[in-house]
Amino acid sequence: MTDRSQAHAAETRITRFLHLVEWLGNALPHPVTLFALFAIGIVFLSGLLGFLDVSVADPRPEGAKGRADNGMIEVVSLMNAEGLRMIVMNLVSNFVGFAPLGTVLVALLGVGVAERSGWLTAVIRAMVLRAPPHMVTIIIVFAGVLSNTASEMGYVVLVPLAAVVFYSLGRHPLAGLAAAFAGVSGGYSANLLIGTVDPLLSGITTEAARLIDPTYEVDVSANWYFMIASTFLITIVGSFISLKIVEPALGPYKGTPDLDGADAHRMDPLTTVEKKGLWRSLWATLIFAAVIMVLVLPEGAVLRNQETGAIAGSPFLRGIVAIIFFYFITIGIVYGQTVGTIRSDRDVIDAMAHAMSTLGLYIALVFFAAQFVAFFGWTNLGAITAVLGANFLQNIGFTGPVLFFLFILVCGFINLMLGSASAQWAVTAPIFVPMLMLLGYAPEVIQAAYRIGDSSTNIITPMMSYFGLIMAFVNRYVPTAGVGTVIAMMLPYSVAFLVFWSLFFFLWTFILGLPVGPAAPTYYTTG
Repeated sequence: MTDRSQAHAAETRITRFLHLVEWLGNALPHPVTLFALFAIGIVFLSGLLGFLDVSVADPRPEGAKGRADNGMIEVVSLMNAEGLRMIVMNLVSNFVGFAPLGTVLVALLGVGVAERSGWLTAVIRAMVLRAPPHMVTIIIVFAGVLSNTASEMGYVVLVPLAAVVFYSLGRHPLAGLAAAFAGVSGGYSANLLIGTVDPLLSGITTEAARLIDPTYEVDVSANWYFMIASTFLITIVGSFISLKIVEPALGPYKGTPDLDGADAHRMDPLTTVEKKGLWRSLWATLIFAAVIMVLVLPEGAVLRNQETGAIAGSPFLRGIVAIIFFYFITIGIVYGQTVGTIRSDRDVIDAMAHAMSTLGLYIALVFFAAQFVAFFGWTNLGAITAVLGANFLQNIGFTGPVLFFLFILVCGFINLMLGSASAQWAVTAPIFVPMLMLLGYAPEVIQAAYRIGDSSTNIITPMMSYFGLIMAFVNRYVPTAGVGTVIAMMLPYSVAFLVFWSLFFFLWTFILGLPVGPAAPTYYTTG
């Protein structure tokens, strides 16, 4: 068989696999429906397993909080009068008490003001349009990662802008689009700042960890250190793949793009007023940072832990969402007042209202996800699944840190069919977090590993919520391109991110012994 025929056969197998993944993903119900079905399924399953008296030995030591007197974890049925009363009485409290809900809403109120004022768009344009030609690819990938502070800005602004920039430089526009898409979506969880995804995931992780330890709490900043370092890793790996693999494979661009006025406007340099607004927002950032340092750094400072005097467990870390809220409100107002996009308190309120108006689907999803997580905890199915899984891994001797490579791959594979980060983690966290906690690993580390698998395969799954938008951008330059075109273009990024990010995680966490976030433990001791 010739090299060409072998390559064609391999391409055919990959294409068939990706079509299978797409078919499976399309066959799944809507995530909201999926969680409703899961919640109903938990009720029926608890009734069946409760009738069969299914139970496991509780691995927690005697006297541990939540441990039954008989030392067993038994299935609690919801298919009886008591179960019905629990469901009816707690349906609302399950929803409003779901940890990710409030934190995400508060963070987005602030981010919405910064976005509506035009500050986020101006920052992205300033970074990309002023980049030296030889640094354009690196800056675009880096800007893509940073745009995750407000995720949709990267998809809506940076991805099409990068394609236009590359076209204007005489380079293939899809190479620029791919570099931006890799940074925005492949590096979804990495960032220098804490973004809206952090409170979302940490809230779900907290709920899952409490299946084992009812008092456990995962801070919003739980993965901050690792994600800061990951920002530079993704930038280096993404830029290398762009320059050495993707762009050479695309070759010279010979088409005629179908650009509209909006795309042309994206290439406009920053106006004098916009530059003035950015400079003022920079000064506002420095002043804000100075105020926070005064409140955190001195001994006995207001936002330190008043019992221990340390930053660990302090109001600063536990209230980081409030700080995000105040920061973006401040920056948005300063920039908006300068450029004229925010003239009064009504404009600020409208910006907040607009941000909330985009969350209708998220709130519907959270309602049913909260019921699923609550039912999973009430019935003890989460704890029993975790114990059985942990016992199985212990029996086969697969309990070392190497198991995280498998965990990351599993998360990446699930992400191919369930593209929403919150939906996927809400389903998998109640299983994997308790299981890996029983093997001695902290929820913060488990969450960091999940984020690698989830982010790395975002760019090759048609189930990702913005994939259709990316296809529309691609078709402006290559009208004949299909889903397979985009997936083939992004596959090198996905593989490289999975490999190098996983190795980096292993090096950071288990070889160098560095914490993934402020005061975030690596190991967990049951007790």
